[in-house]
Amino acid sequence: MLDINFIRENKDLMKEVCKNKNINLDIDELLDLDKKRREFIQKSEEIKNEQKKLGKDDREQAKKLKGEFKKIDSELKIVKEKYNELMLLVPNVYSERTPIGSDESKNKEIYKWGKIPKFDFPIKDHLQIGKDLDLIDIEKGVKTSGFRGYYLKNEAALLQFALMQFTLEKLRKKGFTIMIPPTILREFALTGSGHFPEGKDEVYQIANPGRLSDGKEMKEKFYLGGTSESALLAYYANTIIDEKKLPIKMAGFSQCYRSEVGSYGKDTKGLYRLHEFMKIEQVIISQANLEKSDCLFEEMSKNAQEILEELELPYRVLQICSGDMGAGKYEMQDIETWMSSRNSYGETHSDSMLTDWQARRLNIKYKTKDGNKKFVYTLNNTMIASPRILIAILENHQQKDGSVKIPKVLEKYLGFSEIKK
Repeated sequence: MLDINFIRENKDLMKEVCKNKNINLDIDELLDLDKKRREFIQKSEEIKNEQKKLGKDDREQAKKLKGEFKKIDSELKIVKEKYNELMLLVPNVYSERTPIGSDESKNKEIYKWGKIPKFDFPIKDHLQIGKDLDLIDIEKGVKTSGFRGYYLKNEAALLQFALMQFTLEKLRKKGFTIMIPPTILREFALTGSGHFPEGKDEVYQIANPGRLSDGKEMKEKFYLGGTSESALLAYYANTIIDEKKLPIKMAGFSQCYRSEVGSYGKDTKGLYRLHEFMKIEQVIISQANLEKSDCLFEEMSKNAQEILEELELPYRVLQICSGDMGAGKYEMQDIETWMSSRNSYGETHSDSMLTDWQARRLNIKYKTKDGNKKFVYTLNNTMIASPRILIAILENHQQKDGSVKIPKVLEKYLGFSEIKK
């Protein structure tokens, strides 16, 4: 959410932002509603002032004013509802570094690391490796869970937990507070993080949220989180933070759930696009300062890159264009890791800076040294997500004899250096 004053003063800019971000929003309609909203508020305040001046004997006038106030208040509620609905759709502006483009074809590669592995034998994809080494069972997963279901078995299951432990330890040493947040979320948390209303189709809603202690059904809607970002930000909703405590760095481990409606024809094979997975997310809350926020943005990206380098996985960093980033993103970079069977890179990490767009929705502020209150800036980044990252590990580290070499940094968590029959 943006400041309405900023939208009023930058109407043409906001129209351009909507166009370049592929956001279908009528800025003129929003500003017209804003004007009506302010007019109704002013009229209602004028009536309140007149009511205060009335004496006890002015019953007729009091009755008249009460009727007028009721009518205006009713109209104000209608206007406010539509106004608030549109305000939640207003996108954030984007940085000067953001390429302008309508889709992912305009994303720009800005960095590349590692040598693409060359094999002197016919390579297997992760599914064949998983079958041969008894690590992955998609067939039974689909039978049990439906479309995109899967089982991780034996060393693959241990490998996933090793990745999580390795990542959490690394972030803890870097000053991040380790958190395991709830994955069942109230609607305000998802609206606050910006996953609602636009991304609602990709979030699972719980059909039977449960009963209260008196036996009555819970009427409130609950959802399964697609990332720990929403819960970590909601932890600070409606709070005022002392500036001395900023930046606040959190690392959230959670099971994640995404329905991804409309994606059934894309990446349907294997472990690339799934309905449930494990993820560790970096979330940072900082001062409202672009220079500091930019440094933290770079820090989070370096953390993720460091993980991939220690896992000996080639990757590249992309600067995401305006039409391929989310509505709330001020700047966005993706990290793609080399996946041998695809003969290309696949997205494994996403790094986002959102300025105060989320903070305004969640009402997260901080108090400056001089006593002023400002909305914080927020950032987030994928530190590791599995089992997608297992695709790169299994395929890039496969050996001629059918075994898979384990990255050295994970050996201490596993007690073995290779996976073999």
